[in-house]
Amino acid sequence: MPLYDYRCQDCGEFSALKPLSQWRDPAPCPDCGSACERFVSGAPAVSALSSAMNRARAVNERAAHEPRSTRGGHGMGCNCCSGAKAAGRTRQTADGGKTFAGARPWMISH
Repeated sequence: MPLYDYRCQDCGEFSALKPLSQWRDPAPCPDCGSACERFVSGAPAVSALSSAMNRARAVNERAAHEPRSTRGGHGMGCNCCSGAKAAGRTRQTADGGKTFAGARPWMISH
Protein backbone atom coordinates (compact mmCIF):
# COMPACT_ATOMS: atom_id res chain seq x y z
CA MET A 1 0.00 0.00 0.00
CA PRO A 2 1.27 3.47 -0.82
CA LEU A 3 1.78 6.24 1.70
CA TYR A 4 -0.35 9.34 1.00
CA ASP A 5 0.03 12.83 2.49
CA TYR A 6 -2.96 14.61 4.05
CA ARG A 7 -3.47 18.03 5.63
CA CYS A 8 -5.78 18.72 8.56
CA GLN A 9 -6.92 22.36 8.87
CA ASP A 10 -6.54 22.25 12.66
CA CYS A 11 -3.71 19.77 13.37
CA GLY A 12 -1.42 20.03 10.33
CA GLU A 13 0.06 17.46 7.96
CA PHE A 14 0.13 13.68 8.37
CA SER A 15 0.66 10.55 6.24
CA ALA A 16 -1.52 7.47 5.94
CA LEU A 17 -1.16 4.07 4.28
CA LYS A 18 -4.16 3.40 2.03
CA PRO A 19 -4.96 0.95 -0.78
CA LEU A 20 -4.58 2.22 -4.33
CA SER A 21 -8.34 1.93 -4.85
CA GLN A 22 -8.92 4.53 -2.10
CA TRP A 23 -6.47 7.20 -3.29
CA ARG A 24 -9.25 9.80 -3.69
CA ASP A 25 -10.99 9.12 -0.39
CA PRO A 26 -10.38 11.46 2.57
CA ALA A 27 -8.53 10.09 5.60
CA PRO A 28 -9.38 10.72 9.25
CA CYS A 29 -6.94 12.91 11.16
CA PRO A 30 -5.07 10.82 13.77
CA ASP A 31 -5.42 13.65 16.35
CA CYS A 32 -8.92 15.09 15.96
CA GLY A 33 -10.63 12.53 13.69
CA SER A 34 -11.91 15.02 11.08
CA ALA A 35 -11.95 13.98 7.40
CA CYS A 36 -8.92 15.43 5.62
CA GLU A 37 -8.26 15.75 1.90
CA ARG A 38 -5.11 14.45 0.28
CA PHE A 39 -2.46 16.91 -0.93
CA VAL A 40 0.78 16.74 -2.88
CA SER A 41 3.57 18.34 -0.90
CA GLY A 42 6.05 18.64 -3.77
CA ALA A 43 8.30 16.74 -6.11
CA PRO A 44 10.26 13.78 -4.76
CA ALA A 45 13.90 14.39 -3.89
CA VAL A 46 15.40 12.40 -6.76
CA SER A 47 18.80 14.07 -6.40
CA ALA A 48 19.04 12.83 -2.81
CA LEU A 49 18.94 9.18 -3.95
CA SER A 50 22.08 7.08 -3.97
CA SER A 51 23.94 6.52 -7.24
CA ALA A 52 22.75 2.90 -7.34
CA MET A 53 19.12 4.04 -7.06
CA ASN A 54 19.68 6.67 -9.78
CA ARG A 55 21.16 4.02 -12.11
CA ALA A 56 18.24 1.67 -11.42
CA ARG A 57 15.75 4.48 -12.10
CA ALA A 58 17.53 5.34 -15.36
CA VAL A 59 17.41 1.71 -16.51
CA ASN A 60 13.69 1.54 -15.73
CA GLU A 61 13.00 4.77 -17.59
CA ARG A 62 14.98 3.83 -20.71
CA ALA A 63 12.61 3.64 -23.65
CA ALA A 64 12.31 0.54 -25.81
CA HIS A 65 12.99 2.63 -28.93
CA GLU A 66 16.34 3.72 -27.46
CA PRO A 67 18.27 0.51 -26.74
CA ARG A 68 21.79 0.55 -25.36
CA SER A 69 24.40 0.19 -28.10
CA THR A 70 28.14 -0.37 -27.88
CA ARG A 71 28.88 0.95 -31.36
CA GLY A 72 27.15 2.75 -34.19
CA GLY A 73 25.72 1.09 -37.27
CA HIS A 74 23.84 -2.16 -37.54
CA GLY A 75 26.49 -4.49 -36.23
CA MET A 76 28.54 -7.36 -37.60
CA GLY A 77 27.26 -9.13 -40.69
CA CYS A 78 24.65 -6.51 -41.55
CA ASN A 79 24.33 -6.04 -45.29
CA CYS A 80 21.01 -4.20 -45.30
CA CYS A 81 22.60 -0.87 -46.27
CA SER A 82 25.19 -2.11 -48.79
CA GLY A 83 22.79 -4.10 -50.95
CA ALA A 84 25.28 -6.96 -51.30
CA LYS A 85 24.32 -10.53 -50.59
CA ALA A 86 25.67 -11.78 -47.29
CA ALA A 87 28.53 -14.22 -47.64
CA GLY A 88 27.77 -17.63 -46.18
CA ARG A 89 30.05 -19.51 -43.85
CA THR A 90 30.61 -22.38 -46.29
CA ARG A 91 33.92 -22.24 -48.20
CA GLN A 92 35.10 -24.52 -51.02
CA THR A 93 38.58 -25.99 -50.83
CA ALA A 94 40.76 -26.51 -53.93
CA ASP A 95 39.90 -30.23 -54.09
CA GLY A 96 36.11 -29.55 -53.98
CA GLY A 97 35.61 -30.21 -50.28
CA LYS A 98 33.64 -27.95 -48.01
CA THR A 99 34.85 -26.11 -44.95
CA PHE A 100 33.16 -23.57 -42.71
CA ALA A 101 34.77 -20.23 -41.97
CA GLY A 102 35.34 -19.68 -38.27
CA ALA A 103 34.13 -23.18 -37.33
CA ARG A 104 36.15 -25.58 -35.22
CA PRO A 105 37.41 -28.30 -37.62
CA TRP A 106 37.63 -30.96 -34.90
CA MET A 107 33.94 -30.69 -33.94
CA ILE A 108 31.22 -32.76 -35.52
CA SER A 109 28.05 -30.77 -36.17
CA HIS A 110 24.65 -31.93 -34.97
